[in-house]
This record gives sequence, structure tokens and C-alpha cells, in this order.
Amino acid sequence: MQLKKFDDNIWICDGKTVNFYGFPYSTRMTVIQLSQGDLWVHSPVELNEQLKKELDKLGKVVFLISPNKIHHLFLSEWVSAYSDANCYASPGLASKRQDIHFTKELTLQPEKEWVNEIEQTIFLGSPAMEEVVFFHISSKTLILADLIENFNPTAFNCWQKKIARVVGILSPNGKTPVDWRISFFLGKKKAQKALDIMLGWKPENIIISHGECILGNAPEFLEKSFGWVS
Repeated sequence: MQLKKFDDNIWICDGKTVNFYGFPYSTRMTVIQLSQGDLWVHSPVELNEQLKKELDKLGKVVFLISPNKIHHLFLSEWVSAYSDANCYASPGLASKRQDIHFTKELTLQPEKEWVNEIEQTIFLGSPAMEEVVFFHISSKTLILADLIENFNPTAFNCWQKKIARVVGILSPNGKTPVDWRISFFLGKKKAQKALDIMLGWKPENIIISHGECILGNAPEFLEKSFGWVS
């Protein structure tokens, strides 16, 4: 099985490792089954026959979500495989991926199709990194893409590990990579507002696309990880 149950009505799937500026980046998507049975897919990983079978057995893929302008690598193959699905772009992605037809661009407010089950906001304040963050209400799970990277040190070789430690993306102290943190220099008030919303959701766990997920004590981890915002 490629889908792993994370909690009731929420699964994760670890995809293949991709090269990102010379670093091996693990990939992870999140699947939520909404109350009517439709599947909501966050940051789709590479699609293969086995994964498609598991998803089709679970429910109908109706919503494809790109949380930021980086997480779109495998999106076109999902649009092709699920032509009836609604594809949602993170801010600015539609102009970058004009080859993909997007249903609409995500905003600060959740769509009516999932408003009672998934909260959302946009982590604003940077011209380089605007990420739409989500919160699965029933499982109290926060879902992030690149705002926190939390790699196990064993994921990297010796020189990569040294750089990753400086960048700030090694577990158990993962956070936003330092270059993106710098890009928030003039927008920390906006970032703080988004963080306050995330903390207000009172998450218990955090699904992270790159690295180790956080199981329990999510608010404490968020406050430590986003200490650079204040």
C-alpha cells in the first residue's frame, strides 16, 4: 500500500525523492476524504498505477491542490488522469503553469466545497514564498508544504548535512529555510498574522511535505519553528 492512514479520513503518501538544488528532497502528499466521499489531494506526488488503484478504491478524486508555486511538479499528470477534477492554484501559479487549466486560485478563505471540514489561510509577507496552509478540522491536523522542512539528518551526505543544518531544515528543529526567512524581512507582520491563525486552530499534529511529520505538541513546535517571525 502506498497510502498510509494518518488519522480518520486523512492519508499520506510518500512519493519519490526529487533533486532540488543538489539536495535529495523527499516528497509527500496528503489525501482527505470529505464527508460526501470525494477526495481532496494536497501536493500530488508522482502518479503510478498502484497509487491510482488505491485512490479509486477509496473514493473519487475531485480536488487537486497546489499549496505554493513550487509544488506543481506532478500536477499535469494528475489533471490528465482525473480530467473531471477541480484543480486549484496557489497564488501566482496559474501564470507560471499556463499549460494547466486551473478551476480557480486559492484565497484566504476555504472553498464552499470543504469549508466545514478544512480551514485555510495564506502565509503572507514574502515576495518569494506565499503558501496556502490547511487545517483538517476533525483530525486537528495542520498541513504544510515548504513553510517547515524537517529532514532526518540521515537523508543527506556529509556536506549536504552541514549546509542543511545552517539552512535550518534538520529534525527535530526544522523550520522555514533561511533564504525564505530572509525574504519575509519586510513582511513579518503579515507572517505573524498567519501564524496566529494557525495557532488559533489548535492543531495537534502537522503533516510536512519534506521530512518528518510532527505527532503531538504541534503548537509548541510551531512556536519554536516560527520563532524567526517575531
